[in-house]
Amino acid sequence: MHAVLRGNAQTIFERIESFFDTSFGGADNPLRHLGALGLFCLWILVATGLYLYTVLDTSIEGVYSSIGDLSREQWYLGGVVRSLHRYAADAFVLVMLLHLVREWAYGRYHGFRLYSWVTGVPLIWLAYISGIGGYWITWDRLAQFSAIATTELLDWLPIFSEPSARNFLAPDSISDRFFTVLVFIHIGVPLMLILGLWAHVNRISRVDYLPSRRVMLATLASFLLLAAIKPALSDAPADLALVPAEIRLDWFMMFIHPLTDITSPAAMWTLIFGATIVLFALPFLPHSPARPIAVVDAANCNGCSRCHVDCPYEAITMAPHPYKANHKIAIVDADHCAGCGICAGACPSSTPFRSQERLVTGIDMPQQPVDVMRQQLEAKVAQLSGQTKLVIFGCDNGADVGALAAPDTATLSLICTGMLPPSFIEYALRSGVDGIVVTGCRDGGCDFRLGMEWTRERLARRREPHLRNLVPLDRLQLVHASRGDGKALAAAVSEFRTRLETAPTASIRPPAFSRRRT
Repeated sequence: MHAVLRGNAQTIFERIESFFDTSFGGADNPLRHLGALGLFCLWILVATGLYLYTVLDTSIEGVYSSIGDLSREQWYLGGVVRSLHRYAADAFVLVMLLHLVREWAYGRYHGFRLYSWVTGVPLIWLAYISGIGGYWITWDRLAQFSAIATTELLDWLPIFSEPSARNFLAPDSISDRFFTVLVFIHIGVPLMLILGLWAHVNRISRVDYLPSRRVMLATLASFLLLAAIKPALSDAPADLALVPAEIRLDWFMMFIHPLTDITSPAAMWTLIFGATIVLFALPFLPHSPARPIAVVDAANCNGCSRCHVDCPYEAITMAPHPYKANHKIAIVDADHCAGCGICAGACPSSTPFRSQERLVTGIDMPQQPVDVMRQQLEAKVAQLSGQTKLVIFGCDNGADVGALAAPDTATLSLICTGMLPPSFIEYALRSGVDGIVVTGCRDGGCDFRLGMEWTRERLARRREPHLRNLVPLDRLQLVHASRGDGKALAAAVSEFRTRLETAPTASIRPPAFSRRRT
């Protein structure tokens, strides 16, 4: 049941993301960069919160007016800042929940992702504690309603010796100290949230701390537009002698209060703790077997550190080499390794031109060794026939390249496109192939985050190991095609073939070569 539900959710996300890709492109698709978008909202919260803190009066007489008057007397600055703070907080919660559901839908919560998932669950609590507490600082009717509803919910737990809701039953029960403590909590909890976010991404290399410039500008423009159309305003001042009747509830932050009224505190806590336990337990439920991890061959590892630098999950560290003096060796952490093979694509020894009957590389994937890749490529190229011969290197998680196999087209699907050594492209061209197509997931859609990014940089000769300068780039086509983009990939391959057939004959392929194995 869980697998079916998750599969349906994944299909929905894939369709929506594909639609957004068509409109914005992968780099500017907000659904593919929810983590970075959430961090951008957090930075807005921090910046606007610091300004609001400077104008806040924590006395019981001045706390309401110091914030409430911003939207009326200083609407052009303070009012806009307050509205930005409000809408960025709502957006942060929305993006956080979307990020959670998306990662679950794609099954990214177990194995090497277990740490990130488990450290992300407490952030939900911190976000809501900070958000609900922030509303109390305005001390209007909404703040009064939330304070009473929250303390009544807390009173169900065996925490306080006396009901804490009593503190909000009489006008003289609140003092200046209450707001001082409240501000301290509202600053302290976000600091814990930021620390938690650091832990959340601690095992991920090259984290996107910000989305693309277009996404940031569009997000900020949306907040400013909302601030102009519907500015954040305070309700009437809190009055503990009265029961709030009509309030403007923020459903992003305070949905818990109506749910408590409809059910009961016991049911609400059961739901909250139950959901938290389920989220923590998800990584430990039965799931598909983990991929085999990368294996290092000490004799062929020269300690160049390229695999260490390119690993998306910091699963590789460098240690002194046991056999080679003044050299290092790559060490793979089994708990962190994603089994993506990007490290094999980064290894300088993963070249098919090495004159060995059995190609052994410094680091390799047991389920798809570089030597097997070379054998498969040679066998498929030898069977090619036709006027224009193509080889398509694809990704198991991207568009299905096997469907494009034909007498004049050889296909080879990899664990991740990032495990393709650029030398394989030159090798195929020298073997008599007319053109090479390299395809993988769209921008922001790589299951292993950096596979297509590293491939793009290697083929553009900006990253080691890079494609050699003697390889003609007009014989190479890079196509971004995620799962479900089979038709788009087929069209791109057909267009590439047509371009090759109309190109000058002399530039179709580099000179042939012979390789003697030992």
